Amino acid sequence: MLREVGNKVFRIMFLCTGNTCRSQMAEGFALALGKGVMEAHSAGVNPAGHVHPKAIAVMKEAGIDISRQDSKGIDYDLLLKMDMVITLCGNAEQTCPTTPPAIKRTHWPIEDPVKATGAGEDVMNEFRRARDEIKIRIENLIKELRNGCI
Repeated sequence: MLREVGNKVFRIMFLCTGNTCRSQMAEGFALALGKGVMEAHSAGVNPAGHVHPKAIAVMKEAGIDISRQDSKGIDYDLLLKMDMVITLCGNAEQTCPTTPPAIKRTHWPIEDPVKATGAGEDVMNEFRRARDEIKIRIENLIKELRNGCI
């Protein structure tokens, strides 16, 4: 269980498979909304090397610029310094390296918008759905951290 002590900033890593979309959006929201509460990082178990352009576009609609974020692999030294690891896809949940018991792990099963098919606006709406779900989860996480509930 994480406990806020004084002005502790919680270190959180968001993991996905490619680190192109959901984990990038989570990192963006955490950095923008969680100032003073959390230090956010993201990584992929098999990084694609780019942030998905549609993820950048829908985050820009929400007023957050993630265009300068990088798709990257897991830095194991950094991973071991985290207070919490949050996986956002089943593959990352299953293949994330073992972490010490002191690192809280949780899974947010958010459907991958990259797999959406259909007309352009239908696909964009799937990216917006994922973005909005992630935003709600980040806002709730921030409240829990501030209230010492985690």
